[in-house]
Amino acid sequence: MIPLSRQLLSLSLCGALVALAPRVEGQSAEQFESRKPFAAWSASAQNLRDSIVVKARGQIGTRYKLGGTKPNLALDCSGLVKYVMGALDVMLPRTAQKQATVGQEVPKDLAALKPGDLLTFGRGKRISHIGIYVGEGRMVHASTSQRRVIETRISERSPLLRQWKGVRRLVGGAGVTMRDSLLAFADSLQQ
Repeated sequence: MIPLSRQLLSLSLCGALVALAPRVEGQSAEQFESRKPFAAWSASAQNLRDSIVVKARGQIGTRYKLGGTKPNLALDCSGLVKYVMGALDVMLPRTAQKQATVGQEVPKDLAALKPGDLLTFGRGKRISHIGIYVGEGRMVHASTSQRRVIETRISERSPLLRQWKGVRRLVGGAGVTMRDSLLAFADSLQQ
């Protein structure tokens, strides 16, 4: 569990790094910012997405266990997502149902997905499964049928696609707000 003061410090440091990032050799910050005002932030977001993908793929082969929260030993789908995002100082609630409410909602469109997006699945209004999109039409998730963490293709023929409920984006756009992190922290105290 990450103390709130550490999260606030991380957010402050990120803001400072983004403010300093536009300093490119041979250009003043003003010249760079006027040409590409969000270039540094965009590059930072891409690096974070890449880190999410690497962390998620690092758990491929880990045994599936309902309620599992131990990386490299046993994980369930929400345990995988919580571990990967927590390793990057993004605190999430424990369950797939609650994780499906964090971040920015993104339209269900395979062409619009970005690595690091969370894909949610279920029936009716209930979210029962969650995975991490890793790019090129693929996702990493803790599969109940394969009994381990796997990387799988999301295709038109996939049975998962019939139960696909939505997409949540934690990197880019609105991102994870302080409110989301505080709600996740409160949720973790209740368990």
